Amino acid sequence: MSHSIEITPIDHRTPLLRQATKDEIEEEKKVDHLIEKKETNGQDQVNKSANKIIDEIYEDLDMNSAMKSTTIFKVSVGLRESNPDAYKPKVISIGPYHKHNPELRSMEKYKLRYLQRFLRRKEGIDVESCIRELEDEALKCYDDIENLDSDIVGKFSKLLLLDGCFLVEFIRERYGIYPEEEGWIIPGNCISNQVRRDLLLVENQLPFFVLTKLHHMTMDDEDEIPFTTMVKWIFLPSLPKMTPASFNESEGNAAEIKHLLQVVHMSCHPSKIKTTSLTNPSMETEHSWKSLCCNPLQIIRSKDKPIDKDHLTGHNVMPNATELSEAGVSFVKVGYIYNKLRKENFGDNTSLFDIKFENGLMRIPSFNVTDSTETLLRNLIAYEQQSSHVRPRYFSDFAIFMDYLIDSERDVNLLRHKGIIRNRIGEDKEIASLFNKIGKGVIVSSENFYYKEECRKLVQHYEQPWNLMKASLRRNYFSSPWVGASTVAAVILLILTAMQTVLAFTDD
Repeated sequence: MSHSIEITPIDHRTPLLRQATKDEIEEEKKVDHLIEKKETNGQDQVNKSANKIIDEIYEDLDMNSAMKSTTIFKVSVGLRESNPDAYKPKVISIGPYHKHNPELRSMEKYKLRYLQRFLRRKEGIDVESCIRELEDEALKCYDDIENLDSDIVGKFSKLLLLDGCFLVEFIRERYGIYPEEEGWIIPGNCISNQVRRDLLLVENQLPFFVLTKLHHMTMDDEDEIPFTTMVKWIFLPSLPKMTPASFNESEGNAAEIKHLLQVVHMSCHPSKIKTTSLTNPSMETEHSWKSLCCNPLQIIRSKDKPIDKDHLTGHNVMPNATELSEAGVSFVKVGYIYNKLRKENFGDNTSLFDIKFENGLMRIPSFNVTDSTETLLRNLIAYEQQSSHVRPRYFSDFAIFMDYLIDSERDVNLLRHKGIIRNRIGEDKEIASLFNKIGKGVIVSSENFYYKEECRKLVQHYEQPWNLMKASLRRNYFSSPWVGASTVAAVILLILTAMQTVLAFTDD
């Protein structure tokens, strides 16, 4: 059967798709143009929105650059939550943060009296103009100024005048520079101690350049006593320990000091600074900062391995004082506690931070624990934690080291009997609670932790079985001369009995 295939010429084939007419083509062009225009307008809107967001970001960046001048901070939530009262003034408000606290208004009358004394020091001084010149710069020193009460900002110059003159005159008064016929305005009683306590709160500060300006305006021409010396003198009794050397040392350029709390902080440092423990601040971003909840003292390695951020271990934690004592570590106090600098004290250059461990002997400076100790330590730590320029952070490292050394009142009892801690607040469990809570929210550097080497050696000592055995023998059999003599006698008797038994078998 033959098959035929019909071949249709291409010109006469029926098209699969209908050909568009000229009018339809023109219509499609109009639609395309409208779509393109709509897309362009939409893109313009997106671009405008993006530009607006970028502008807002740049405004925030400008605000952040302005924050570089911030030197008086509000305490962070992480530090505040374990004891918020430690950062609140009890009797007097300085600066804008606690200005509207009704419980502190009773001290305003004292501020007026100190202002009157200040104005009587020299005639013809224009204090108001001076304060107005410093007002804008001083306001920038405070954190979150855009959210401060408008009433406070509007009357900020009055606040600077009252609080600044009060601080200058109060410090002079306590140092002994005041009219003899007038005496002290605030009597030297518990109120005075509470005022000193409030003046070292991190949120209760005035810019130091305001105080130095007011001091120089009204100081006697023959008076060459530095203002920083007066500050250190009146706050010395509040400190756990300050070396005479650090008291007498110059504070350098007063223009670099931010506030009263910094003067006290600068006066407290180890008697011999470990230069090897310092890290270049420019390399700070290369280091990992470990918080307390991450157990920063878990940095101890065996003696054949280096201690660095790349070789951290979570297996070894520094033992507490009781455990160390049971492992044969002996605790001894160094230095003295004094509230006044006298000639007999100048031979003691021991700092609060001079903690050393060597050959089974733990040396810790003796220090006071009073009702104001926790507040002072917490605010010094807060200053360290929220100031990027402060390195090393001695108070932060000290607090965490003591937190690990003290777990319970047994540890405090041991350190108290050794003369290391002088308890002035009551029961030992209160001191234990103080150091157990004070480290919450504190961040330390695993690289620059000041007591890193002491921790490493303590863990090595504790993990040596022979040290535990020696300590057990000493505790159980040689705790006193009589017990030791009895132990030696028993050993000799045991040896003689054994020898007698051996000789008896030999004779047979």
